[in-house]
Amino acid sequence: MSLTNDGRKASEMMMKGLFPNHPYGQQTTLGEAEHLKNPSMKNIREFYGKYYVPNNMAIVMSGDFDPDIAIKVIDKYFSKLQPKEVPTLKFEQEQPITTPKEYEVVGLEAENINIAYRFPGANSNDAIMVDMIASMLSNGKAGLIDLNINKKQLTLGCRAGNQKLADYSMLSLSGRNKSSQTLEEVKKLLLDQVELLKNGQFPDWMLEAAINNMKLREMSMYESNGGRARTMYSSFLNRIEWKDAISYVSKLEKIKKEDLVAFAKQNLNNNYVVVYKRKGKPEDVSKVQKPAITPIFINRNAESDFLKRIKENKVTPIEPVFIDYDKDIQKVTFTKEIELLNKENTENKTFRLVYYFPFGSNNDPKLGLAAQYVQLLGTSKLTADEVSQEFYKLACSFNINVGVNESFITVSGLSDNTEKAIALMETILSDCKPDKVTLDSYIANVIKSRNDSKLVQRSVFEGLVNYATFGSNSNFTNILSTEQLNSLTPEELTNNIKSLNGYVHKIIYYGPLKVDGIKKFLSQYHKLPKTFTKAPAEKKFAELETTNNRVVFTHYEAKQSYLQTVSRSINYNQELLPLINTYNSYFGGGMNAIVFQELREKRGLAYTARSTFNVPDDIDKPFMNTSFIATQNDKIIDAFNAFNELFEQMPESETAFNLAKESLITDIRTERITKMNLIWDYIEAQKMGRKTDIRKEFYQKIPTFTLNDVKKFQEQYIKGKPKTYIILGKETDLDFTKLEQLYGPVTKLNLEQIFGF
Repeated sequence: MSLTNDGRKASEMMMKGLFPNHPYGQQTTLGEAEHLKNPSMKNIREFYGKYYVPNNMAIVMSGDFDPDIAIKVIDKYFSKLQPKEVPTLKFEQEQPITTPKEYEVVGLEAENINIAYRFPGANSNDAIMVDMIASMLSNGKAGLIDLNINKKQLTLGCRAGNQKLADYSMLSLSGRNKSSQTLEEVKKLLLDQVELLKNGQFPDWMLEAAINNMKLREMSMYESNGGRARTMYSSFLNRIEWKDAISYVSKLEKIKKEDLVAFAKQNLNNNYVVVYKRKGKPEDVSKVQKPAITPIFINRNAESDFLKRIKENKVTPIEPVFIDYDKDIQKVTFTKEIELLNKENTENKTFRLVYYFPFGSNNDPKLGLAAQYVQLLGTSKLTADEVSQEFYKLACSFNINVGVNESFITVSGLSDNTEKAIALMETILSDCKPDKVTLDSYIANVIKSRNDSKLVQRSVFEGLVNYATFGSNSNFTNILSTEQLNSLTPEELTNNIKSLNGYVHKIIYYGPLKVDGIKKFLSQYHKLPKTFTKAPAEKKFAELETTNNRVVFTHYEAKQSYLQTVSRSINYNQELLPLINTYNSYFGGGMNAIVFQELREKRGLAYTARSTFNVPDDIDKPFMNTSFIATQNDKIIDAFNAFNELFEQMPESETAFNLAKESLITDIRTERITKMNLIWDYIEAQKMGRKTDIRKEFYQKIPTFTLNDVKKFQEQYIKGKPKTYIILGKETDLDFTKLEQLYGPVTKLNLEQIFGF
């Protein structure tokens, strides 16, 4: 998979350029194909014995546990591990880069450019300064790159970031070129922003605003167990003392403008590496010959002594916590038509306010374009740059996101600035100022991005799967043509946004304000009409009936094919959901499932394989049975045949089935739906006609199922059903005569057919 991945190739080239003397640049984590051909168990065991020792280890825990009990458990079991001397990594220090180092990578995907400067490691003052520089250059709102390049649409998009590693850090700049624009021109635009920073050409308030936004980012990160755990293990891996890790923001607060400018002048000069990712036919990757594979024997019913000892332990089960939609969410009538759903944030001083509309691009294909276009506009009193700057000063964000059948207007950030953020958002919604020049540039970039998507393997596959599922008309192709795009007027798109508050919607709030407080702000700023407009009609797309086996194919120049099967099943039936969940967990879910073990572990056909009986997101849609595997071009028939064997004769294992059920029940026991997710779960339940937490039904019914129940389900809904076989692969490597004999008539599609443009 990696050998023809343009992004990975460009990244590896950058590391080689920055770190010729360090393992960062001398070897990849993934390794070389030759390593896979000649593995050495002796070397693997020696490596394990050398580094997997207690004095090279951290145990990181974040969650609902008693630390005094946890420490005793850790002492009991981990104190048995014996420490060993761990070798210190020795490497020659990198020499200063005195002139730019330039490299090129060629691949099928769209062009882009990456520039990087090398700095000392994460546990250094330089790394903190580079964090601040990255934020001043690119923060998504008011950085120099954001305002001077992205807001003006001078490229298809640019950004800056800092990657901190134990021994070195990197400040990276990246960008994508527009049509008729060279990567060298993008490079100049990026380096011009660095020069502005070096000359101190940014407002004084920007430094304080950057710090406030980093505080917000830190608060958001610490909201989750995962975020807290990542902070701890990153501190350990990068050899940062914990006291320094938690005082990160206070160190940023000490940075003065003159310090930042002086640091930039000293460290951001001709000492960079640039990698141009050009579009073209890459050098041919040597083919990995399909080896003769002897399938391994999978004994799913065997238990090791180690497993038996674990199972003998008596554990007090964690009791599940289900949502009570009447008690856990505050539902308030804001107006006769508008409902306010509220959940108080008792953890920190951040907020999120969402206007939720039950319609999207299927109702109006222009809506998504309008949502992006408005982000580039100003108002009658504020320029586009000033709008971004004001949100950044407030440490708040504003976005409009449009899905196929629902849309969201969101403002979030520091709760102290809730009123100002709502006022600013409502000003944009009601007073966004049309601009023809901005629209022309935006449409040109949309067209370029669409054409670029035809070069990306995953997006081509997405289009192919949609075509196989729906035919030529689908959500995927429900977009404006190039001619329609070019005929759009600025007023047409801004009116789309200005009219949104005129449709019935829900208001969702998660923050520290009491409901009366948020209602007060909304009453002042969220202006609603006396009579609401009826939502535009939804254009519905029906999944094709799967009546006969057939093959749909599109060519993509790669050594690896993407394969999928699709079968339309019965219409949605909520009563089947607990059994479907059980079947998916047993048959096609994770690493313990039948599909993964049979296709990856037993037969060595791919790195990943999965199969899912998909539950629709609309009660009027059908269930769909799908399978996916990415494998070498010469293994396509092997892969499809293997899937069909499993579909026709599902392996049966009581042990694996009980593990699948236990996994589902454990997930329900330990899952805690909290914060704003409570409201989203409630909205999803409403869409699907449910009044209670569906997990409660799962918890009650899953333990009662037998393997025979799953077998009957599989035989009724999956076995013997016709399929659409989907192949994205290299045409010259395929035997279409054999494919047709095995799987039905072949339809070859070009990119215009599957993308619709």
